[in-house]
Amino acid sequence: MADGEVMRRMGTGGSAGFWAPGSQILWRYRENGGKRFHIARPVTVARDDEEVLAVWMAPGTECMRPVLADGTPVHVEPLESRYTKPRVARSSRWLGTGVLKLARPGEPWSVWLFWEPGWEFKNWYVNLEEPLARWEGGVDSEDHFLDISVHPDRSWHWRDEDEFAQAQRDGLMDPDLAERVRAAGRDAVEVIRAWGAPYSQGWQHWRPDPSWAVPLLPEDWDRTPAHVSS
Repeated sequence: MADGEVMRRMGTGGSAGFWAPGSQILWRYRENGGKRFHIARPVTVARDDEEVLAVWMAPGTECMRPVLADGTPVHVEPLESRYTKPRVARSSRWLGTGVLKLARPGEPWSVWLFWEPGWEFKNWYVNLEEPLARWEGGVDSEDHFLDISVHPDRSWHWRDEDEFAQAQRDGLMDPDLAERVRAAGRDAVEVIRAWGAPYSQGWQHWRPDPSWAVPLLPEDWDRTPAHVSS
């Protein structure tokens, strides 16, 4: 498929309305403390309406992700220097099983579903982040480091508290933002304890349409949107 065709398929939503199931869009994150995009994941829309945006990231999808300037994977670098060394964005394939991402309008987190091979459900993952901003080619956000794992037995635990603390020490989050993130985390935990949406909605039984092709990463994956909306 040519890049032009990919772009036409991506330009069917944003502020003009909702994307139809099967539409291919980008799910992107800006770098913390900057304006550039450093994560871009082509995804396929499973559902998009007033209640939720649900997208599927297929196994083997080509994505953009940050690495250190010398090519070292970010997670390998010691925490004390992980956020201070120069980074670049590099292309890589999403390994393992696919991921279903769910985001409710205006909510400061998204919920991701993971499976083991053979569609054995593994867990939900709450990614605390800026509410998604929609544009004609997809959605943009900024990651807030702190996350939550939620398991099928309804147990849960915080993740990446060390990265959340280090980001504050390195000046990537000021005290006001850090407190907003903590408050969002507490709100997310209340939803888990009440077993509200999306945990009670059976998304773990969802399966992608077998006719969906794996979206291609466009060359201008980091382009500046002409218009964004929440």
